[in-house]
Amino acid sequence: MKRRVKSKSKRAVVKEDRLTQLPEALIVQILSLLPTKDAVATTALSKQWHSHWKKVPVLMFDSCDHKRKLGNFSKDVCKSLLSHKAPVLQSLHLEVDLDTCTAMDIGILLGIAFGRDVRKLLLDVYPKIRRKNTRPFSFLPTLLYTCKTLETLILRFHALVDVSSQICLKSLKTLHLDYMYYKDDKSVRNLLSGCPCLETLVVRRAACGDGIKSFAIEVPSLQSLSVHDENDGVDHWEYVINAPSLKSLHIDLEKGPEVCLSETSLKLVEAKISCETISEKLLGSLT
Repeated sequence: MKRRVKSKSKRAVVKEDRLTQLPEALIVQILSLLPTKDAVATTALSKQWHSHWKKVPVLMFDSCDHKRKLGNFSKDVCKSLLSHKAPVLQSLHLEVDLDTCTAMDIGILLGIAFGRDVRKLLLDVYPKIRRKNTRPFSFLPTLLYTCKTLETLILRFHALVDVSSQICLKSLKTLHLDYMYYKDDKSVRNLLSGCPCLETLVVRRAACGDGIKSFAIEVPSLQSLSVHDENDGVDHWEYVINAPSLKSLHIDLEKGPEVCLSETSLKLVEAKISCETISEKLLGSLT
């Protein structure tokens, strides 16, 4: 008899749903820690769970989690973004393989995200043909360069940055340019000059080249700069840095590029230099 009572007691504990009894704000916070696909999967628990994931302010979509047929990924993500109900979309991470999604589809998804006042955008896109010298592809919509709410922008892979005119990213404080391709020097200048509040800049460049040789960084508000350059010295590259508010500098170079730091950068308090040879121009700037 004791054993049966004990068994019934165990079954009663298992059936008790304590998670559903939690405040919705706490449930949403828990779902924010999960991959978006897992958060969406909780809708299968009950009708009460159908709306919880829609209030999660952090979303991440990977095309590898969707069927490989072209169009499925963009259709699923578009549906999710349109049904999203959080007051502000704090972060959106899109990891896209162009075998499953077109450049136009990406532009549409970003347009929806900007309409949701996205604060952080991480765009990680892989081209169809994975070769060392693959030509850059252009998918960045013009709308990206006028988003008023964007505070952090992380762009990854061999996409074309073509900024032929002045832009305005007035809220942007953090910018990562990882293995991008630039139409010309002017595109870099226009991009950086359109970020009046930029504080952190990370630049990563591949040895195969990215369209320019001289990389000018002229940002009065910049406080932290990291440059990772894989150029092996075959091409002569240079960096011209004019950042009077710069406090932290991290430069990781092979043996090719030269770095010239403007004498106006008097607030620099920390510098980490990793390269085979340090030019006299750079040493002279590190006072």
